[in-house]
Order: sequence, then structure tokens, then C-alpha cells
Amino acid sequence: MSSFRTSELSDKTFEKDGLRFLTVKTPHLKGRGDICLFIPTGIDNLSDLPIYILLHGVYGSSWVWAMKGGAHHTAKSLIESGEIRPAILAMPSDGLWGDGSGYLSHKDKDFAQWIVSDVPKAVYENIPSASEKSPLGIAGLSMGGYGALKLGAAFPNTFKAISAHSAITKFAEMEGFIEEPLAAYDLENSEIDVIEVMRKNLKNIPPLRFDCGKDDALIEGNRLLHAQLLELGVPHDYEEFNGAHEWPYWQKHLESTLRFFDQNCKFQG
Repeated sequence: MSSFRTSELSDKTFEKDGLRFLTVKTPHLKGRGDICLFIPTGIDNLSDLPIYILLHGVYGSSWVWAMKGGAHHTAKSLIESGEIRPAILAMPSDGLWGDGSGYLSHKDKDFAQWIVSDVPKAVYENIPSASEKSPLGIAGLSMGGYGALKLGAAFPNTFKAISAHSAITKFAEMEGFIEEPLAAYDLENSEIDVIEVMRKNLKNIPPLRFDCGKDDALIEGNRLLHAQLLELGVPHDYEEFNGAHEWPYWQKHLESTLRFFDQNCKFQG
């Protein structure tokens, strides 16, 4: 029995490059949510494939990691060369609230549970090579990096690994990107900065990596988070590279996320 009142999956006849599109209706969104999927070829005899959730930034939706970031091409290349094992990419919308939901629990819609609970269920209920046993990795860019860091730390028993690129690290940084006032978020929880969530789960945080471009306006926040995690003794990898807050940077460094997930999201297929 499906967890969703309605599910609509694209037809293989019209799909291309391993991309599939899925829409489900969920109470957490009080409506429908979209997920773009990359399904590698040659997996018919495999089960429990890892699911790597990629969260987008502000202004975007479920299509941007594929159609602006080429995430499916990066994954396909690494899988076919044998550099990583087969895995499913799940690229959901953030719920399409304002310029960006922040992947947070609002009092009227729960965008956090949409990602943590609904997206994995939607994948394994519709894709035969995935299941409840599929290990999960969560990653994102900018606002999506903020979501990945917070949700990965808040739900350490759900995710096997966390990765972020050019992440917002403090809720207040959202103000530089969005039209809506921060008060409009009407949040359910008080822990709104990444470090606050990390402090609550110090001993349980999954393997963690994040990076930022040296010309990115968010670099100081990432450096501060790195320093705070060092002070708290939280194991993590932090890297800085040339680049700014832009798609060429994320296109290039997604490989680091996929390799990291491959190392930490083991499966039996």
C-alpha cells in the first residue's frame, strides 16, 4: 500500500538520460511535491541501491540539479567508469514556498519531513531497485547545503553521510537571497542555525564534509562553522576551492559528494 494518496511517475517511453520524474501528494506539504530521479542502467538485478538526496538552492526546484548542474551526467560517468557503485539520485523540490522554504518545519507545512520521510518513501515505493534498506546520503548547495547540514545532523539515524557545497550556515543568511521577511517563515523549531543542531547531536553526526568557494559571499560562515566543529571535536572534512556562488562551481565539485557518499553509504545488492 502506498504512503501517498496519489503518485504519478513519468513514462519510460519519453524519458531520457536516466531521468525520471515523480510527483506525490503528502500531508506534510498539504499538496503535491516533485522529485527528479536519476536511475542508472543495468540495475535490474540489484536491490537496496543507495539513494543520494540532492537539495537545490533558492529560486530553483526539482529540475535544477539535473538541468543546470548536470548531476545525472556526473553520476553516470562515475558509475560507468567504476569509480563509484550504482546509486539513485533523488532531487526533490523544496516544497516551493516563497523564494525558498529552507527545508524547515513551518507551522503550517513541514518541509523538513517532506525531505526526511516522504522523499525516501516515494523513491522505494516507485523504483524497484530501492527499498527501505537503501542507505541514504543527503547533500545540497547554498540553501540546500543548509538543509542537508541541518537535516543530516538532526536525523542521524536516517542518513549515512552529509555533504554541502557553498552552504548557508545561519538562518539569518537567508535574508540576502529571498524576498520574504524572515518572520514569515513562522518556524516550528527554535534551532535555526546549523551549529545549534550539531551541538544537540555531537556524538551521532554521520560522516560529514562541506566545501565553499573562496570568492563566495558565504565563505566566512563556512569558515566559522569549520572552526566551531573543530572546537566541538566533530569529525569532518572542510575544503576551500577557487570559485564563487555559481553553477560552474557546483557542477565541478559534485563529484566530491558522490565519491564521499560511495565511501559511506554501503549496500548489499
